[in-house]
Amino acid sequence: MLKILSFSLLVILLSCKSNQQAGVNDDATSNEGIAPVEFADAKYVDIGKSGLMALASNDIPKYMESFADNAVYLWNNGDSIVGKQAITEYWNQRRGSEITSLSFQNDIWLPVTVNTPANEYHTQGVWLLGWYQVSATYSNGKSMSQWAHTALHFNDSDKIDQVVHYLDREVITKASMPAKK
Repeated sequence: MLKILSFSLLVILLSCKSNQQAGVNDDATSNEGIAPVEFADAKYVDIGKSGLMALASNDIPKYMESFADNAVYLWNNGDSIVGKQAITEYWNQRRGSEITSLSFQNDIWLPVTVNTPANEYHTQGVWLLGWYQVSATYSNGKSMSQWAHTALHFNDSDKIDQVVHYLDREVITKASMPAKK
């Protein structure tokens, strides 16, 4: 038993030594003294707020001004749209013939800079996190209201290159279904 314990201790000590020599560091904040996440400039809040105002007023060109040409729009249910032109067409269709009124209330914004992504799926850079209540009336006369969350990623030119939109799709589906005759 003493031999097994001694061998185990030796393996642990050698593992620790090899991690130090390889430069392995589990402390994310010690990466050159930079915090893994920090607050970003408040100008991104203005971009988010003006985008929602433009979308609510059905000004799709104004809404799309902040998007990069290669932008990707993702929903929490797995759907996505790729490219500024495709996103523009989607919102022109939705606001042009399906959603007759749209409003946003009680918005909360948090601009952050991700210096050290938590994993390979996260993107480094500036993110604007937004929470708000959205109310929509559809062309069938039905309406819905729910809380939604949006995460906007900005490229080096301060253009939105990724949107992740978290919402309850079932509420939207029920409200947007054609009225039964």
